[in-house]
Amino acid sequence: MNDSEFLFVEKYRPQKIEDIVLPSNLYDTFKDIVETGEIPNLLLNGTAGCGKTTVAKALCNELGADFIVINGSDEGRLIDTLRTKIKNFASTTSLQGGPKVVILDEADYISAESVQPALRGFIEEFSSNCRFIMTCNFKNRIINPLHSRCTVIDFKIPNSEKPKLASQFLARLMEICNEEGIKFNEAVLAELIMKFFPDFRRCLNEVQRYGIGGTIDTGLLSTLAEEKITPLINTLKDKKWTEMRKWVGENSDNDLSVMYRKIFNALEDKLEPASIPACVLIIADYQYKSAFAADTEINLVACLTEIMSECKFRSK
Repeated sequence: MNDSEFLFVEKYRPQKIEDIVLPSNLYDTFKDIVETGEIPNLLLNGTAGCGKTTVAKALCNELGADFIVINGSDEGRLIDTLRTKIKNFASTTSLQGGPKVVILDEADYISAESVQPALRGFIEEFSSNCRFIMTCNFKNRIINPLHSRCTVIDFKIPNSEKPKLASQFLARLMEICNEEGIKFNEAVLAELIMKFFPDFRRCLNEVQRYGIGGTIDTGLLSTLAEEKITPLINTLKDKKWTEMRKWVGENSDNDLSVMYRKIFNALEDKLEPASIPACVLIIADYQYKSAFAADTEINLVACLTEIMSECKFRSK
């Protein structure tokens, strides 16, 4: 069984622009691209789970484009891997005679010093045969030469449209639950959406994870707060800096004063006793600095990096 048959996010991923939950301005923009029949180089910027990759794939599907997806936080970190995959794909002509598209997911995790400049060269080299769609959470991490070669589209949701979009996605979640035979409490689904809005992917993942027992009830909400921190603690223990940075990016919209406390509470019984005082001082220092930091996300990454390097975790 492949991911598209098992994972809800793939099984129920919309195949057309008209089926994606989008604010009206973005819907009109992407429908115009479909109607013109020509995909430009695109840089899709927005928070996690808001539909960037789904839009990229839907554009390719509707226009009959051959495409590949390269994950920037994995394959895109190595220039040789990126060069090989792109050249092998882009240097050939589509059997259907249509356009070819390279979708670079999480492009902001591709090195701005070495790999992104090379990517600029690939865009120019294969401009006659291939288009590039990049998705990112933070467009300021994409170098200017790539910005200038793409149409930049921000996935911003006007406040006036948030209730409508939340309502549309609630209806979508209820349809999926009915399709999967999952009994649900509508109020719980609504609260789940409001908790993670506009991260619809996270909502769908939580419904699948918790709904495996056949019922979505208030127990779902009580488990979220505890389980949210666990992946972070594991990345700190295993010294997986890239995964830690990604976690911060996905959770930077939360109340940081509460976040620092939750991190400390989660670490307290995971650290060697001798490391607890150092952890307390590190968290206290960065929590204080966060009130004055120009970039609170970088401040939190610095805090977690110091914990990762200075504190020792228990083996079990």
